Amino acid sequence: MQIFDLLSVIALVMIHQPMHLGAMHQISSLSKSILAAIFWLTLLSVPASAQLYQSRAQQAILIDMETGSILFQQDAERAAPPASLTKTMTTAIVFDALKRGEVTMETEFEVSEHAWRTGGAPARGSTMFAALGSNISVADLLRGLIIQSGNDSAIILAEGLSGSEDDFAKRMNEFGKTLGLQDSNFANPSGLPHPDQRVSPRDFVRIARYIIEEHPEYYKIFAERDFLWNGIRQSNRNPLLSAPIGADGLKTGFSQEAGYGLIGSAVQDGRRLIAVLMGLRKESDRALDGRRLLEWGFTAFDAVEVFPAGMEVGRVRVYGGSEGRVGAQTKEPVVALMPKQSRDALEGRIVYTGPISVPITQGDKIADLHVYSGNRLVVVSPLYAAETMEAAGVVGRAIGGVGEFLFGWL
Repeated sequence: MQIFDLLSVIALVMIHQPMHLGAMHQISSLSKSILAAIFWLTLLSVPASAQLYQSRAQQAILIDMETGSILFQQDAERAAPPASLTKTMTTAIVFDALKRGEVTMETEFEVSEHAWRTGGAPARGSTMFAALGSNISVADLLRGLIIQSGNDSAIILAEGLSGSEDDFAKRMNEFGKTLGLQDSNFANPSGLPHPDQRVSPRDFVRIARYIIEEHPEYYKIFAERDFLWNGIRQSNRNPLLSAPIGADGLKTGFSQEAGYGLIGSAVQDGRRLIAVLMGLRKESDRALDGRRLLEWGFTAFDAVEVFPAGMEVGRVRVYGGSEGRVGAQTKEPVVALMPKQSRDALEGRIVYTGPISVPITQGDKIADLHVYSGNRLVVVSPLYAAETMEAAGVVGRAIGGVGEFLFGWL
């Protein structure tokens, strides 16, 4: 059972009149639950303003990578045809294979007839023009995949790593589970139209973050402007690379079904943003909307510390323990990016699957803190057990079992 503990959160910050969270420790005459209720009622008295940006995309999301703050989202959890944005997932798996030593940049894969006919020159789609029967290194295939968006590159890599597109698709979905993808299903490595292939903007953010955080040495390929192969020089299709906004990746996509899509990332003053746009009608809209969304994200927000590091923000239910609840605390500061001049309040919710079973060791991850500004989810941050808790005795477990039975019904 997923539980939302609203009244166990002990701080809700009013942006227009900030209260230092440490001051709350001085309030000793009220219980934590009552204190939370007071801030909850205060929150309800402040209307939440609408998002300050409007996108022409059918679906979109913008996040700050360091804090995880969601600066903008528009139908971001709905899975839709991804077109060539799919190739970011293929790229992530190849990067992982390189890191583990499964292949090297010098490893060569043969161009099969299936890869040539389905993704190569005969298909008249995005291609690196790989010659039938030739052998191509992983280094060149990656550039064909990332820079030229070659469908042949994607299929050759998939066949080389997993034997077939179908087996590679299974690998993509298994890998997606480890990344926490929630709204996606992969059916091929290229993004060519398939009725079972669907990915959400929120999941593309997770893939992009993984690539940037885990493979910075290979991520640099996304910023390369062109690639020459088989006598044909092709330019990087990412329109943001030529804009003066600090962009350094990731990928574009297009199909009749999907429309125009973009995954873009940029850095300014050490701060990295990731944007995903899907379902745009025009190629020019993709370039303009992608640039404007990132520019807006860099200029329209201030950082606000919601909770300091090591603060207990509430207590979550425990089953079979010596006590009925265990403290949930932050490990790092929880920082949200809020629109400048905003008068919205921040609301915190502890979200977990529980009650949590014992034994619990101090420092175990036990929940997530969801921070909202009005209806907008701005930060998701992990919470950890504030103390160690062992199992209760026989009588305590029996009482806990009755409580769990009743709690389940409630």
